[in-house]
Amino acid sequence: MNGRLPVGVIGVGVLGWHHARHLAAMPNVELVGVYDIRPERTRHVAAMLGTRACQSREELLTLARAVTVAVPTANHGEVGLAVLQAGLPLLMEKPLAATLAEADALIMAAGREGVILHVGHIERFNRALRGAQPFLDRPLFIEGERLAPFQPRGTDVPVVLDLMIHDLDLILLLAGGALLEAVDVRANGAAVLSAHLDVAHAHVEFNTGLVASVTASRIAEAQVRRLRIYQEEGYLSLDLAQGRGEFLRLRNRWTRGDDARLEEVSERIPLQAPLADALRLELEGFVEAVRGGDGEAFVSGAEGRAALALALRVTEAVHLATPAPHLEP
Repeated sequence: MNGRLPVGVIGVGVLGWHHARHLAAMPNVELVGVYDIRPERTRHVAAMLGTRACQSREELLTLARAVTVAVPTANHGEVGLAVLQAGLPLLMEKPLAATLAEADALIMAAGREGVILHVGHIERFNRALRGAQPFLDRPLFIEGERLAPFQPRGTDVPVVLDLMIHDLDLILLLAGGALLEAVDVRANGAAVLSAHLDVAHAHVEFNTGLVASVTASRIAEAQVRRLRIYQEEGYLSLDLAQGRGEFLRLRNRWTRGDDARLEEVSERIPLQAPLADALRLELEGFVEAVRGGDGEAFVSGAEGRAALALALRVTEAVHLATPAPHLEP
């Protein structure tokens, strides 16, 4: 495809604003319009970025050749179908949908129309994860911890779909992809400050022997986003919040001794990757795929569905583990 790709953004709240500003700055993209159900927000973002304030979703769909969507999860199915049925490639923010039925409908629509469906699992583009790729070798145990201070945004869904799904997606990616199947899921959690789960912990065992332990909370005092990956030949510690990490492994020619210190036994290798904004990389990958490039930086609808399916199993496991309230006769 020659020239600039006309792209529009539906939903320009906190996250959609970042979609729009990155797209507006890309030399191979023309941000042709934005639309939000709040007219004043649409006009404000459009004025800031020098683009068109669309008065309806339909107006935007007539202008764009590709669309990114950052609306509340409950609306992913309906809005996504409108985009795909218009024959337009779609980048849908995570999670792909609120239910598996909605996810399947989106995947089927993309296939029927022959257009790209990309899911916004942004942590795949994290600098620490990119630096870890050369050292990954059949993980045996993965531990994830994702904590955030409370804010009302995101509380329309359980913390599993809001935060934990990031780590569940990374586990599926790092340890087997389509070949990985969860054979045992145990979880617990609680709704503390909202109507949905605000804190949850999951223990997941997979058909490959991999075990994952994942914790997510949106009522923490500080932000923490860590992933620890244990392998036969080393251990990776990723600080996803800072975009850095290290690979720890035994030193060559080390001889076992009782008085050895950790620094004598092991070597620490800092994880290296080019400094880049993860959302910018994600959007560039989507645009490149739409323009007919190799599409390597791409999260398919099927991958988004797999992460959603596992997140819903965790949520169900929490509810199964929660005792029913005792009712007095």
